[in-house]
Amino acid sequence: MRMSTKGRLAVAAMIDLALHVPNGPVALASISQRRGVSLSYLEQLFSRLRREGLVESSRGPGGGYTLGRKAREITVAQIVMAVDEPTEDAGQPSQRSGITLELWQQLQTVMLEHMSTITLDSLVQDQLDKGFKTEAPPLRMAISTAPVVKPVRTRAPNSVFALARSMPA
Repeated sequence: MRMSTKGRLAVAAMIDLALHVPNGPVALASISQRRGVSLSYLEQLFSRLRREGLVESSRGPGGGYTLGRKAREITVAQIVMAVDEPTEDAGQPSQRSGITLELWQQLQTVMLEHMSTITLDSLVQDQLDKGFKTEAPPLRMAISTAPVVKPVRTRAPNSVFALARSMPA
């Protein structure tokens, strides 16, 4: 287990999602803008997170992503394992490092155990304790069936020809 850039970005994006989800589904474009990460990269990460049930998506206007489970039920280890794909040499010591395979596996186990104790909820609470404020949700304009302005009814003619017909001969 190693904490790759992909894993770090996924954890940061999940914190962002959890902070903003009380305002409704969160669009990846807004996370992309706030985090300075490309939208296509976030789409790849969230596709994997969705497969693992960590997030849910909704389509259409006002759609976006929400948490798939409660924040207190999601751990950093689950997020990292969802987005990091195992590599062939994962767990294999480099020839130059001098670290034995057993020691490397023990380190991975300790890291995984520690990340399993850190919940998304605790990370969100840390941000809130530091004074993080979410911006107000954007106003969503609904289409109303009632006209906004009632038309004014007049008895005046609406054209030159109608005016001529209304004149006494």
